[in-house]
Amino acid sequence: MFHRIFKLIFAGLIIVAGIWQMTEGYIGNGIFLILLSAIPIFLYYKNEFILLAFLRLRKQDFPGAQKWLAYIKNPETALVRKQQGYFNYLHGIMLSQTNLIQAEKYFKKAIELGLNMDMDLAVAKLNLAGVALTRRRKLEATNLLNEAKKLDKQNMLKDQITMMKEQMKKM
Repeated sequence: MFHRIFKLIFAGLIIVAGIWQMTEGYIGNGIFLILLSAIPIFLYYKNEFILLAFLRLRKQDFPGAQKWLAYIKNPETALVRKQQGYFNYLHGIMLSQTNLIQAEKYFKKAIELGLNMDMDLAVAKLNLAGVALTRRRKLEATNLLNEAKKLDKQNMLKDQITMMKEQMKKM
């Protein structure tokens, strides 16, 4: 994995090479190089290992996702703030199956760092509400469920939210 600054330097060098090719009369090569420079710029904002970990999670391959996330050695310096949020979000999802205490820490840190999509934020808050419910913190769970319901604009989490509210009534 290249450091994020090297990705921008690499993109800049490709753009300079594209402009040079255009001035030499090779317009096609120059356009291709400038279009090619979009790849490192895209990877600056979307980390390649986080994208690969998301693909593994879609297939329910938790060890594979963990393997891809393990390639990110120092997330504080190697990742942009939102990428750090997704790094913690993915760790929280994987740990929510086994260790709720650590998963809670990762989800809180992911919410603090920020997530791009409202749906991801809603899933994180729903998982935090589940953790709060298991720890008998009913007020915190209610607040988190209400926030998750506001963020769930497509009603994809409606069943999980209603199921959790039913469990809260039984407490």
